[in-house]
Amino acid sequence: MARELKLAYVLAADVGNTHIRLGAVRGEQVYTERQVPVEGGDELGSALRALWDAMSRPRRVVACSVNDAALDRLRAASLDALDEPIVVVGDDIDLPLKTALKAPGSVGADRLCAAVAAYGRLEQACVVIDAGTAVTIDCVNDDGVFLGGAILPGARMQARALSRETAQLPLVEPRDPDWVFGDDTARAIAGGIVYGLRGAVRERVEAYATELGKWPLVIVTGGDAELIKLDEGFVQAIVPNLCLMGVARAFYQSLLPDEGE
Repeated sequence: MARELKLAYVLAADVGNTHIRLGAVRGEQVYTERQVPVEGGDELGSALRALWDAMSRPRRVVACSVNDAALDRLRAASLDALDEPIVVVGDDIDLPLKTALKAPGSVGADRLCAAVAAYGRLEQACVVIDAGTAVTIDCVNDDGVFLGGAILPGARMQARALSRETAQLPLVEPRDPDWVFGDDTARAIAGGIVYGLRGAVRERVEAYATELGKWPLVIVTGGDAELIKLDEGFVQAIVPNLCLMGVARAFYQSLLPDEGE
């Protein structure tokens, strides 16, 4: 039975501040994904049902979350649409990585799930950049220990703050700048935000490399991953579904003691 469950389909959920990302995962493969706003209402139940019906048994719903209110909505939607309780990483099953943190329980489970997926594939020191509502730049060493990282405002959060806290700056949509000099206010803001994020990423990765004594592989995920474009070779891969893969891996790892591993 343990072996069967280890290969179960996982309806993985990454509960964020803006969206709930859902995916049908088995092993290392994400077969299909849906994304709904955290206030999605009936849309959340419909997305859960569509993914659930597309998966074969055995199957479980497993989530990581940085948003307690949205997690409660997901719990209710899963029970209503699927009659299925959810398994929460960090609550119902252990966090999936060893850490060098003072308070491991205080780190966002999404950061650890993305890191465990990256390290599980690479099996060497790596940096995971998750570019979403916030941007996290996290590091795992060669031994698979999560060392921590940096958190900074995401592109749209920065744009909203500039518009809200100033009298004349407009709200702009961050985008990949094809210019060096911002020749109007909107381009100056968009370029400042995106180039600033890229600079922060480069500085942190270089600092991590100095501490590690080697250059780590760099993986980028999140809705704004395409904005983090640096010199060729700096970023090894953009993996949009990295956190969902890590949620499933955390569940599979939780089953290993049942097999005496």
